[in-house]
Amino acid sequence: MSYNAAAQQVADGLRAGVVAIDGPSGAGKSTFADALMAELARRRVRAVLIRTDDFATWDDPVGWWPELEADVLQSFTRRHDYRYHPRVWQYGTAQAGPRVWVRWEPLLIIEGVSSARARMADRLETALWLDGGSAAERLERAVARDGEQSRAHLQRWQDFEFGWFAVDRTRERCQVVSV
Repeated sequence: MSYNAAAQQVADGLRAGVVAIDGPSGAGKSTFADALMAELARRRVRAVLIRTDDFATWDDPVGWWPELEADVLQSFTRRHDYRYHPRVWQYGTAQAGPRVWVRWEPLLIIEGVSSARARMADRLETALWLDGGSAAERLERAVARDGEQSRAHLQRWQDFEFGWFAVDRTRERCQVVSV
């Protein structure tokens, strides 16, 4: 199934709440999130997309969650606009960048590794999972996306997320999206 066809299926019934798009690095989460946002816009469903890449770093793959909670999720729950500091990468190092302002919409899509974590399960309208092929295939897609200089970081990231997903049991709580 194509990303667009999968996005059309998932978009049915989405109007409000929090949707997580999770899965391992290189699985196609960002591509699917973009297709879903385009489909929602076509249907005139107002939504905001927040990417966990705006928070995660090589050294802190998932521990940044309290920042997303404080800056995005609490604001969403209160129906307030979001103000947060997405990471800016310079010379291979991430730092908090300038604060951005995002207008509140009734549907919040959070895309990225650990977005459907157990800590979020009871607050999700929908939890989606993309497998994206074998670890080797995903690594090559991620390297093609981020550059050869990122290969060692991406390999360590894959090793980390394998353990994270096994302990968190994320996939078991998600609807698997086949693309």
